[in-house]
Amino acid sequence: MNATLRPLLDEFAALERQMGDPAVAADPVAARRIGRRYARLRPAVELARALEHQRERVSDARAALDDPELADLARIELADAEARLSELAAALQDELVPRDPDDDKDAILEVRAAAGGGEASLFAAELLQAYLRFAAAEGLRADVLDSHPTEVGGLSKASVEIVGSGAYARFKYEAGVHRVQRVPATEAQGRIHTSTVTVAVLPTAEDVEVALDPADLRIDVYRSSGPGGQSVNTTDSAVRVTYRAGTSDELVVTCQDGKSQIKNKEKALAVLRARLLERERARAQDQARATRWGQIGGGDRSEKVRTYNVPQSRVTDHRIGFTTHDLAGVMAGGFGELQRALAAAERAQWVAEVSLDGAGSTRGADGAA
Repeated sequence: MNATLRPLLDEFAALERQMGDPAVAADPVAARRIGRRYARLRPAVELARALEHQRERVSDARAALDDPELADLARIELADAEARLSELAAALQDELVPRDPDDDKDAILEVRAAAGGGEASLFAAELLQAYLRFAAAEGLRADVLDSHPTEVGGLSKASVEIVGSGAYARFKYEAGVHRVQRVPATEAQGRIHTSTVTVAVLPTAEDVEVALDPADLRIDVYRSSGPGGQSVNTTDSAVRVTYRAGTSDELVVTCQDGKSQIKNKEKALAVLRARLLERERARAQDQARATRWGQIGGGDRSEKVRTYNVPQSRVTDHRIGFTTHDLAGVMAGGFGELQRALAAAERAQWVAEVSLDGAGSTRGADGAA
């Protein structure tokens, strides 16, 4: 087995042993973490083993070429083995492309109206509905945690928990400034206005990743002011969590769209953990795209990841230069084509850093997960 793949196989074997350990089975958090890593490594390990088998076929076929009685069959066997080896090498290269370790997590989606006043708030509401449709189409559960309607029927801000396998992977590319160009209903001259909405996408944090000291929290309850059912606006079910530890900036999270004060508190704490985890990741990685504020920018019209041009029925993602003229389909929740294009572009960048020749030698195996 190629030396660069050995650490991958050793880790996989260690994970198999850990999964059979009763102590791990008794710890749900550890079992989930180990199981997730095992599932991530398994495809690459299976490809590596198949690659090794094809190498042996190639070696045996080449040795048989020297035997006059076997030479013809050996040439056929060699051609087949080399073709299969090439296919497996390409597949393994793709599998060794580094994955975001947070891809399988649930996500917190935050949408805020930015530049454009009432028109921005209207588009924020429309974009949020598009995301909810997308989540449903992908088999994910979307729970609105907090929403703030505006007088014109839009939203100033809203937060949603997206639950399901691969939730963060499906939504992470939505982070940034979204720009809409259209003629507002109140525009008498027919002029096109530009408004922006900011979107932040945070992977959820497990309790073991972010420990909260109750002494750093202030929890207030109050009566919800938003829609959500008969009892929502008549009981103190809304929860506001204020976090301040040491000299760190104060963080405030509200959750008011559920009927249960207890569940609203749990959801608010989940959002707080996600924000704290993201902040620590940003400090550690020192990458703007890993920070919440780096994702959403200042909301200026000049900052944009995507433009929705209504008169032309056009959606353009400026990060990869991708354009579709199916605006209605996108706003109906059809983000799949955009997501696939963005994921392919990201993977193409990583492929350049992973070298795999016809014999299956690799560089960058540590990025298998």
